[in-house]
Amino acid sequence: MSFASPLFLWFFLPVVLATVLVTPRNWRNGVVAVASLLFYVSGAGGTTLLLVACMVANFLAGRRLEPGTPGDRRLVLVGSIALNLGVLLVWKYAGFATEQLHDIAAVVGADLPVVKLALPIGISFYTFHHISYVVDVYRGERPALREPVAFVTYIAMFPQLVAGPIVRFREIADQLPQPRLHRWDDVAAGFPRFALGLCKKVIIADSLAPLVDACFATPSGEMTTGIAWLGAIGYTLQLYFDFSGYSDMAIGLGRMLGFRLPENFARPYSSVTITEFWRRWHMSLSRWFRDYVYIPLGGNRGGVLQTYRNLTIVFVLTGFWHGANWTFLAWGLFHGGLLVLERRFGWDSAPVTTRTRIARRALTMLLVVIGWVFFRSADLGTAFTIIGHLLLPDFSGLTEAVAAAATNQRIVLLVLALAIVAMPDHPVSGPYLESSRDRIATAARVSLMTIGVGYAAVLVASGTFSPFLYYQF
Repeated sequence: MSFASPLFLWFFLPVVLATVLVTPRNWRNGVVAVASLLFYVSGAGGTTLLLVACMVANFLAGRRLEPGTPGDRRLVLVGSIALNLGVLLVWKYAGFATEQLHDIAAVVGADLPVVKLALPIGISFYTFHHISYVVDVYRGERPALREPVAFVTYIAMFPQLVAGPIVRFREIADQLPQPRLHRWDDVAAGFPRFALGLCKKVIIADSLAPLVDACFATPSGEMTTGIAWLGAIGYTLQLYFDFSGYSDMAIGLGRMLGFRLPENFARPYSSVTITEFWRRWHMSLSRWFRDYVYIPLGGNRGGVLQTYRNLTIVFVLTGFWHGANWTFLAWGLFHGGLLVLERRFGWDSAPVTTRTRIARRALTMLLVVIGWVFFRSADLGTAFTIIGHLLLPDFSGLTEAVAAAATNQRIVLLVLALAIVAMPDHPVSGPYLESSRDRIATAARVSLMTIGVGYAAVLVASGTFSPFLYYQF
């Protein structure tokens, strides 16, 4: 079930909100837990049993990990992390690993079987939530949850279950036992944020999708500079408005239910360095890797070479976390290498003047666009073909398929989306819409969101919506 589907918008969400509003305040977690499992079952089917099994194992482990608990807490922690990573490795990467072994064996005439498992939706996200839970409890940062319902609410909360934001346990632990005191205020604050995300997704991201698909489906022999740039820029915009739109919808839904979920985007395309980009793009993932991988590895405390090593490890893992494909590894290494270069030459901390800001922002954007080509391409050959045409221009035109997809409406939306991301880095629209208390600003946001939601609803009703891009991860 997608947030941008008629079933969710016109049935599931109204029923859940109405139930939360009319039931006693201390029933919130129960309502959210049941609704979340129903939401997941509708899309995951039988793989829901895997999620339930992981929740049972990690809930029981949490009770054994609290400081002062008799027994070997470290052994329980290692076992819990190994279990979570093992589940992720088997279901997400077994197919990829056996494909590589099959290809290697074929060289010597052997025929090894290839494992094919259905990828459970959201597995990358709920695995990281489970690891956050056991580690935070082990470190004594928050006590283990005593109520299974509260634990299910944290892990399976439908706003963030499938594609984030990745909520570290300590960020939400204090919110789980609290009864809702201002339920209507939460709905009033969360709805504009949800509406903003719906508009980003349906009006911009989904409209650009056919154009991007046509560009990246162009055979290598027919690729041109025009198609390469159109596809690369189109995907850069599509991915941002799709994923940040999902995050806005998730944060808005969470707020309507009484939870404050962490921010995930802060105008990342306004960055002047790749280091800054990763402080603004998918921030919840960056924070997770920082707290549970980078710092435990030693962070930047062990000298320059160790810092570079740790950055490289983090971004190799970041790449493969997104998917079992060499293109994701190349994307991770590309960004990790850029971060190492910025640290080596001090570019990450170099002062930015008004004169240099535009040039540095343009360079950073160019590097990000090149990185997204790896991210979107089906294989490395396709990626290098497109990047070659980006950097070595020719004067060929568009193919018939791309020209047909490049309608006037899509080109206008692409230009509009470019104008939006080219704006200054402040204010960040999502938090502003949610928190502004100025009457004029409130009236403006309500009017704008009403118009936008109306148009988005028409598009949804006509069936012109697609799954969120991060559902595949």
